[in-house]
Amino acid sequence: MSIVSIRGLKKSFGEHEVLKGIDLDIEPGQLICFIGRSGCGKSTLLRTLNGLEVLDEGEIEIAGHSLSRKSKTDPLDDKFEKKAQALRKHCGMVFQDFRLFPHMSLLENVVLAQTVGQKIPRDEAIAKSEALLGKVGLQAHKDKMPLQLSGGQSQRGAIARALALSPAVMLYDEPTSALDPELVDEVLSVMKALDQEGMTQLAVTHEMRFARDASDYVVYMEEGSIVEIGAPDVLFSSPKDDRTRQFLRKFL
Repeated sequence: MSIVSIRGLKKSFGEHEVLKGIDLDIEPGQLICFIGRSGCGKSTLLRTLNGLEVLDEGEIEIAGHSLSRKSKTDPLDDKFEKKAQALRKHCGMVFQDFRLFPHMSLLENVVLAQTVGQKIPRDEAIAKSEALLGKVGLQAHKDKMPLQLSGGQSQRGAIARALALSPAVMLYDEPTSALDPELVDEVLSVMKALDQEGMTQLAVTHEMRFARDASDYVVYMEEGSIVEIGAPDVLFSSPKDDRTRQFLRKFL
C-alpha cells in the first residue's frame, strides 16, 4: 500500500505550468531521489506535497490524509486549509538553508518544534530532542548556537528538528547544495541511516552518487513531467529515454 499517492498533480505560476499532471506512488520505507535540470519542477513538487505551494489540480494523499482540487478555481476555504494542515503534520521538511533560529541553542531549536507545534510537555520534548540529536551525531553540540555549528552540523540539526514531529514522510529540498563538499557526506549518512530504519524519504538532489548508491528508485523530471522512473542501477546504466540519457551523460 502506498504511503504517498499523487494523481494528476498540476501547478502553475501565472502562465508558466510548472507541474503538468504528475502521477506517482511511493511505498512505506522507500528512499526516492528526484533528479533533473534546474527549473524542471522537482522542488515545486515537494513544496506542493507539504502544502507550501497550493496545488491547482489533482490529488495528494499522504499517510491516509488527502488533499485535492478539481481546478484552480476551486475555493481555498477553511475546509481546504484544515485538510492541508492535516497533510502537513505528516511531512517533515528539510530545506537548503537549515532555517535554525539563530538566537536559540541547537537543543532549543528541536524542542521548540514540539512544545509549540504539538503542545508536548517540555520535559518530554527535551528527552526526545536529546535522543534525536544523538541519532544524528550531535549530542555533544546540543548547547551550541547555530553560528557555532558547521553547515553539515546545522543541516543534521534541521533533520533532527523535522524528525521531532514524528512525520510519516521526510521531504528534502536539495539538503546538501549549500554545504562545502567535505560536509556533504555528514548529511547523506544520516539519510542512509534513516532509510535503514524504514523512514520514507523523498529527496530532490543533484548528488548523483547518492541517488545511485542509496535510493530505491530515481525519478527523472523534465519540464514539469516525470520522464522516467527506475531502480538506480538500471536508470544510471541504461536509461530508456533519450532525455534521461542526455542529462546523465555529463555525470557518468
